[in-house]
Amino acid sequence: MPDAPLRVIVLTRNDSRRVATAWRDLEQVLRGCPDTEIVQVVSGDDDPVSTDGIDLAVVLGGDGAILRACRRFGRRQVPIIGVNLGRLGFLADVSPEQFRQAVTEFAARRYTVVHHLMFECEHDRGAGMVDRYLGLNETAILSASSLSLLEIELAIGDEPVTTYSGDGLIVSTPVGSTAHSLSAGGPILRHDLSAFVVTPVCPHTLTARPLVDRADVSYTVTVPHAPGGVMAVIDGQIKVPFSAEDRLTIRKADVTFQLARLTGHSYYATLHRKLGWHGQPNYGREAGEAIEEG
Repeated sequence: MPDAPLRVIVLTRNDSRRVATAWRDLEQVLRGCPDTEIVQVVSGDDDPVSTDGIDLAVVLGGDGAILRACRRFGRRQVPIIGVNLGRLGFLADVSPEQFRQAVTEFAARRYTVVHHLMFECEHDRGAGMVDRYLGLNETAILSASSLSLLEIELAIGDEPVTTYSGDGLIVSTPVGSTAHSLSAGGPILRHDLSAFVVTPVCPHTLTARPLVDRADVSYTVTVPHAPGGVMAVIDGQIKVPFSAEDRLTIRKADVTFQLARLTGHSYYATLHRKLGWHGQPNYGREAGEAIEEG
């Protein structure tokens, strides 16, 4: 009995000409492969999504599109392959051309699935009002429109850690370590580690440094003297006001982000390609002569 076809859900979301053109081309490739079955195509934020019986999700766009897809899948995560239609993408790092060439590999299930840490963010606004979010990259407290120096208190588990003075604080997953946290001077972690990174944003004291700690404890953030305009930001896409009475608790989620990788993928090769890690500059003979002549 032949193997069942690979059941695929496609998320395009963006109605731009670039995305529409890319999907028109890739749709022909997918439908032309007898070992794949397109179960659903999701283009709008309000379209219902079901991952029941789905083997693979194809997400067109960039890393932001993958972040949205993870939140939409909620507790029913499935392996995702990101087709990059932008520029810098650590998660969506397969080009349309690479996907076209590899579609039979996917159909034959010749890929690996790497599980990555996701987080739950609990926003306690007092009086019994609690909002909960599922995320992949990071939770950040930012001064935003307050334009004020913030005093942000952090506790890990039941232990107070310190009070950060600065423009904000980022608590990120290893996947998020190459996003906002990296821009703020945080370290790069292998995406398959189980840890959180705490990165202060423009700290007022030089002794404030990024911190890496385990993922099996909770991270609690408060701003006891928060001025108006402070924001809590989840994955750079959800933005909610944060007041002095509020409390954020970040902890490891009970589901993981599942990233489909083709055979031969290298995490460090991706860093080399995306971050331009090509070693020391290669000054040629002409450059040397120009220096001597100068």
